[in-house]
Amino acid sequence: MVEADRKQDAVRRAIDMLAEAGFVLTSEERSRIEVTDFGLGDLQRTGLQLFTYVNCSKYCAKELVLFPRQTCAEHLHPPIGESYEGKQETFRCRAGTVHLFVEGEPSTNPQAVPPAGDEAYYTAKHEIVLHPGDQYTIMPNVKHWFQAGEQGAIVSEFSTVSMDEFDIFTDPRIVRIE
Repeated sequence: MVEADRKQDAVRRAIDMLAEAGFVLTSEERSRIEVTDFGLGDLQRTGLQLFTYVNCSKYCAKELVLFPRQTCAEHLHPPIGESYEGKQETFRCRAGTVHLFVEGEPSTNPQAVPPAGDEAYYTAKHEIVLHPGDQYTIMPNVKHWFQAGEQGAIVSEFSTVSMDEFDIFTDPRIVRIE
């Protein structure tokens, strides 16, 4: 769990990055920015700041804020029950650069690498580099992870309903919902 002072600092940094990129959030919306270190205790290396505009039974819209070289750990969105095939999400890079890795043919010279010491938990090796205006759709039940470039990144996520509590992480140490 992220310590209160570190969480507050991360929220401030995320708000600053969003404002610098031209995003306008109300004070109530700013108070709902989530911060997670996935239970690993190293937010700068592995973590995520996110704001959810809406998450209802049909769709979800979020802003994902990543600090420089911060990594969102490898995971997938599995099917749930008989009627939900898993979350399908489209990432659209709004600011900075994001290195998205998905299952598929391994990239020969990836520009990003997993956090040192955690390489075993990053099995998706096909890199897609997104710059502002680029987007990519991740199908349900596909392992993926992403990392910001040197300047950090802001990614808009548009998806089917988000049920983060069911995400499956490759790293068994991860705790997503704190």
